[in-house]
Amino acid sequence: MDQSFRKIEKLKGQKLIEKLFSEGQSVAAYPLRLVYLKTNFDDPVKIKTGVSVSKRNFKKAVDRNRIKRLMREAYRLNKSEYFNNIPDQYAFMILYIGKTQTDFETVSRKMKTLMDAFLKQQSLLKT
Repeated sequence: MDQSFRKIEKLKGQKLIEKLFSEGQSVAAYPLRLVYLKTNFDDPVKIKTGVSVSKRNFKKAVDRNRIKRLMREAYRLNKSEYFNNIPDQYAFMILYIGKTQTDFETVSRKMKTLMDAFLKQQSLLKT
């Protein structure tokens, strides 16, 4: 898995996102939360990912967009390290649930913690 975040890897489609939130499971590493669902795509990608920041906590679009950029970059840099050997296809939605602005180092560290927690939870489910 390369270190790009191509269009084909982005989570789109209202039906899939609604199914993800209604049937998916979650894991958290404050201020991030990952909602995931094991699914099948027509595309050859393993994981489709979306990011979201609450409008309730961040009124200005500039602030929301900055946090989303940080989250996408942290995901892009770390995904190959964690998901190279994943056997199934998943839909991910990464939510920022904090109430204050953050920096890249914090987001990157918490993204790694989040991915570790996801992989740990999946290995527990398989045994």
